[in-house]
Amino acid sequence: MKNRRGTGSSSIIDDLKGNQSWRIFRIISEFTEGFDELSHLRDAISFFGSARLEPEHPYYLKTVELAELLSKNDFAIISGGGPGVMEAANRGAHNQNQISVGLNIELPMEQKPNPYQNLSLNFRYFFVRKVMFVRYSMGYVCMPGGFGTLDEFFEALTLMQTHKVYPIPLVLYGTDFWGGLIDWLKTKLVEYGTISLEEMSLIRVTDDPHEVVAIMNKHRQWKNRQRGRE
Repeated sequence: MKNRRGTGSSSIIDDLKGNQSWRIFRIISEFTEGFDELSHLRDAISFFGSARLEPEHPYYLKTVELAELLSKNDFAIISGGGPGVMEAANRGAHNQNQISVGLNIELPMEQKPNPYQNLSLNFRYFFVRKVMFVRYSMGYVCMPGGFGTLDEFFEALTLMQTHKVYPIPLVLYGTDFWGGLIDWLKTKLVEYGTISLEEMSLIRVTDDPHEVVAIMNKHRQWKNRQRGRE
């Protein structure tokens, strides 16, 4: 496993105490390293989801299955590098000898990189890490998760809504988990006019792993046609 830079809460504290100029250099170095290390990725799918799901949890197992299916279809897999759903995604890619990327983040309670990554990067700054997800992913799969998963989901949705990035598949896996949120978006937000009903088409919800693969393959075909026109 290729691992860049050490992790630890002390480095975060030191960074917060440092002067602004030094912090800028650290930010630039993270962007530079990320761009250099990930520049070879072509068709990669990012997985988001809870770090708290144990290996015997049904959604952990389903994540492994999904990542394996996507890997068989020649997609690289990117995760946040930690345990739970992130580990399951990297594990599925590892099982198929596919590129398995972990974009780890330094946290006060240290996140230990899972052992299924063959390319591992460590970040101090969430916003730099988010840029890497957006820049090098051609699709997102959001498994059940907490605040971090919701943050990644809504940030990607906002970037597409405001045309800051090209539309990519944004798949929420697990209708039982995500159904209440989707109903709320369709009723309250549309009812109050804060989003349009058409903007809900940016989101796909499914319980079928093969549908996820079909969505990603269809998008890749569209993307390849765009590349051919460039």
